Amino acid sequence: MSSLNIRPRFKKVSNLSQKKLEYILKRALSEESAKCIGYVGSGYSAIKIPVKERHFWSPQLTISFEETEGQTNISGLYGPNPTVWAVFFFGYVTLGIIGLFILVIGFSRISLGMSSGILWVIPVLLTVAAVLYIIAQAGQKIGAEQMYTLHHFFEDLIHDEVNIKVI
Repeated sequence: MSSLNIRPRFKKVSNLSQKKLEYILKRALSEESAKCIGYVGSGYSAIKIPVKERHFWSPQLTISFEETEGQTNISGLYGPNPTVWAVFFFGYVTLGIIGLFILVIGFSRISLGMSSGILWVIPVLLTVAAVLYIIAQAGQKIGAEQMYTLHHFFEDLIHDEVNIKVI
């Protein structure tokens, strides 16, 4: 799994039916000795690390099932807890909006022949965005072992190797 890949994903085709895959997943998640917890709905599943082992950077695996012509297409997406994802998304959006306003004000001042010292805030915003990215990468590294736990849990369930796509 590449460190530049923020949300690794996979696609897999299985000869098992969607209902059979959902049943296998429900049964495995309900076992007392299961390494992971989660829930299974119709065509969708989320697998997580058990609460006692979970931390801020713990990943989760969301899986969608789509049955077509006797086979089932499985799509998986590894990602952080939705709260963590929202915090970083909100941070980037906030930085982008502030940057846009600073650029508009700065270039307006330039076009009016006035001092545009406010544009010096742009490198600061870019630095903050870079720091956010580095923090996200560090968090992904902290959760990497748990991501492998989720990955191997799912591979063991379907008795097949699952290759992660590098996007």
